[in-house]
Amino acid sequence: MTEKMIRGSGNVFADLGFDHPEEMETKAKLVSQINAIIKKRKLTQKEAGAILRLTQSRVSDLARGGLSGFSVDRLFPLLNKLDREIEIIVKRKKSRRPVTTTVTFADHISV
Repeated sequence: MTEKMIRGSGNVFADLGFDHPEEMETKAKLVSQINAIIKKRKLTQKEAGAILRLTQSRVSDLARGGLSGFSVDRLFPLLNKLDREIEIIVKRKKSRRPVTTTVTFADHISV
């Protein structure tokens, strides 16, 4: 039996057929960074909630990677409350590939 390999697009949300895959991927990266900061600071969910002005259950949603109820616009202030600055750069695309959204962290935190 031969297995057929299909190359992914680079965006798992697009590959799985989600609506608005670029936005989903952006939110997932932002939530991942928020969780990494919380973990690096060794904050409890209650402590993180106090800093972020969220309930412990909403922090728990973030910790599990829950994206519903969190827009990109809502995630930016959470990063600000964790002492992170947000910089958005808009530029002309350089190739014929589809337009993309890229999230880059200047000080990516590994845990």
